[in-house]
Amino acid sequence: MSNIVAIVGRPNVGKSTLFNRLTESRDAIVKEVSGVTRDRIYGKSEWNGYQFSVIDTGGYATVKEDIFEGEIRKQVELAIQEATVIIFMVDVMTGIVEMDETVAQLLRKSKKPCMIAANKVDNTERVGLSSEFYSFGLGEVFDLSATNGGGTGEILDKLVTYFNKEDDSIREEDSLPRIAIVGRPNVGKSSMINAFTGQERNIVTDISGTTRDSIHTRYKAFGFDFLLIDTAGIRKKAKVTEDIEYYSVLRSVRTIENSDVCLFMMDASEGLQKQDLSIFYMIEKNSKGVVVLVNKWDLVEKDHNTMLEYEANLREQLAPFNDVPIIFTSTLTKQRIHKALETAMRVNENRTRKIATHELNEVMLEVVAQTPPPAVKGKYIKIKFIQMLPTHAPAFAVFCNLPQYVPDSYKRFFENRLREKFDFEGVPVKIFFRKK
Repeated sequence: MSNIVAIVGRPNVGKSTLFNRLTESRDAIVKEVSGVTRDRIYGKSEWNGYQFSVIDTGGYATVKEDIFEGEIRKQVELAIQEATVIIFMVDVMTGIVEMDETVAQLLRKSKKPCMIAANKVDNTERVGLSSEFYSFGLGEVFDLSATNGGGTGEILDKLVTYFNKEDDSIREEDSLPRIAIVGRPNVGKSSMINAFTGQERNIVTDISGTTRDSIHTRYKAFGFDFLLIDTAGIRKKAKVTEDIEYYSVLRSVRTIENSDVCLFMMDASEGLQKQDLSIFYMIEKNSKGVVVLVNKWDLVEKDHNTMLEYEANLREQLAPFNDVPIIFTSTLTKQRIHKALETAMRVNENRTRKIATHELNEVMLEVVAQTPPPAVKGKYIKIKFIQMLPTHAPAFAVFCNLPQYVPDSYKRFFENRLREKFDFEGVPVKIFFRKK
């Protein structure tokens, strides 16, 4: 059983600041505005030899007018269900308010081990103000300054006493394939994760930009085992005006850089937009595997030729890197969503495939013998040897006598034959011509 710590409380008491301190990261967006964190965000931490997961949650509120508040409440309740132990954060500056009482009542019903962190004890004058929080009847109260780290050690010392054993699942997760779902805002990324997992792990609304942080979900079912990462929708820089959204976009870009395979989602009814292409090129530039998901396919009027025509047109727009799997999906009807997972894992295998040097030369030198490079200025190019480089993504060194004279057209021909002979569908391949 994983050791999981959930940080809960009303909005703007410093939950995300504590999350970042415990995980030694900046994964949660921090701003002095309530409602910045919406989904549950997962991180990893270690203390006294114990490894455990930390969940940051949105502020639990009771206002029903805001479309996000009801969804945030669901996320908090789900986090409490998952947790081994709960850190209930309150604010010594404001004392007990009505929303704190609401959260405390929810925690008493859960009957989970609970610790109260009285935050914002940033100086000695505020020490002792936390005594009123004992009235919740939820256990020990700890003075804390999440901003400067005061009191964090005492909380962690108490926290690990609730753990039965070390959590090995975190070390295991480090070796799992990381599959990120990326795309423009409101194309259905969070809905896709909810469809995969069969539960509302991520908040979904019709408002674009609902997801702000990158959210990790371990998927272990139907023979699959990997990390799914939902990301905030990536907009054009000119349209990113709110600073919170700016950081969300930065995190999405960083998630692409740290992923293995990207499920690149686009809206079938809108077609491939300029911003879609920017995201696709970003994936290619970072040498990540990619599967194109044409989502909302159920909304498109179609006949027996529509899919073939749409795919042909899409490949033309994605050229020159169009050797990618294209799957037409619908998160609403769950059409082909499992095929998307199967394809993503196959692309990950393609990306990690290693080809023995003797096999590579045996196949590709025969291709070269049948179609040699064209002569340039009366000089003949002789390819002598090919080697796969020890990189994370497929890269090859082709040794020849005159690498400077190899035309781009022949480089594309060589890559196409390489893809044809050794399945590299969905994976950018780098080929370097070097002098032997």
